[in-house]
Amino acid sequence: MTQVENRQFRLAARPVGLPKASDWNYVKEPARQPEDGEVLVAVEYLSLDPAMRGWMNEGKSYIAPVKLGDVMRAGGVGKVLESKAAGFTAGDFVSGSLGVQAYATCKARDLIKIDPRLAPLPVYLNVLGMTGMTAYFGLLEVGEPKEGETVVVSGAAGAVGATVGQIAKIKGCRVVGIAGGAEKCAFLNNELGFDAAIDYKAGDIRKALKEACPNGIDVYFDNVGGEILDACLALINLRARIVICGAISQYNNTTPIKGPSNYLSLLVNRARMQGMVVFDYADRYGLAAREMAGWMAAGKLKGKEDIVEGLESFPETLLKLFSGENFGKLVLKVT
Repeated sequence: MTQVENRQFRLAARPVGLPKASDWNYVKEPARQPEDGEVLVAVEYLSLDPAMRGWMNEGKSYIAPVKLGDVMRAGGVGKVLESKAAGFTAGDFVSGSLGVQAYATCKARDLIKIDPRLAPLPVYLNVLGMTGMTAYFGLLEVGEPKEGETVVVSGAAGAVGATVGQIAKIKGCRVVGIAGGAEKCAFLNNELGFDAAIDYKAGDIRKALKEACPNGIDVYFDNVGGEILDACLALINLRARIVICGAISQYNNTTPIKGPSNYLSLLVNRARMQGMVVFDYADRYGLAAREMAGWMAAGKLKGKEDIVEGLESFPETLLKLFSGENFGKLVLKVT
């Protein structure tokens, strides 16, 4: 039996506004030994995502909130140390919901085997993980882009947004990204091949959108909500599709969430606004991963990971998502 000391972050309180240090309990205790059908995993990397802020809230959502006292939910990748499950052996690498901890004891049926020889482990939390699945299905299934259309994506230098934009380019669309800062906009244009990039911090977002989208917007992939959603709704074309993936500008509000003020643009343009949750497409993850791996091998799709070391830095590192400090997919390396 493998005896190891675990380190965990447990949710201590429901945050009001931005999460703070007192919202967490840092706990050290022996890792639980696996029972039949379970494996013990040494967690190597954790995915930090804006959705985690919503999981900390009480109330109805697409997934149950993290309970007070429970280990914070997070996707991760790691190495199996001990297995009591058929089909899994020590040394296998896996991905799944491992939690913000150094070791995870979980049911093998909830894990997916991954191969670090095909791609570095952090890539399985980015383009080949839930991030990539969100971009793939959100754009292609909900956004339904057609060749020659204009696709606008907010949070475009973030993990989901960058992948959305690249897939739209692969599908023959004109792509406009919205991001914060000149460095991120240069990355979108020069590294990812976007047709235009708008720095929302640099001036009038509505004016910049009109200049970048002279023929209007056919698909808007929304990761931020708020003012930027309003600005894009003002430019949508007939039968446009708006994909609601996230609203990071609203997640830490201490006042009611601000909805779109010009939603009647949907009526006038007979447009569709639809939310998407990646878990709805779980039975097709393998298909999407194979196609995206092919695009990566062909040099058509790139990923960028922003890796921060040290499990103990989790509370501070999580906040990078809401300040815009992260550049690419935010990943925590457990050391």
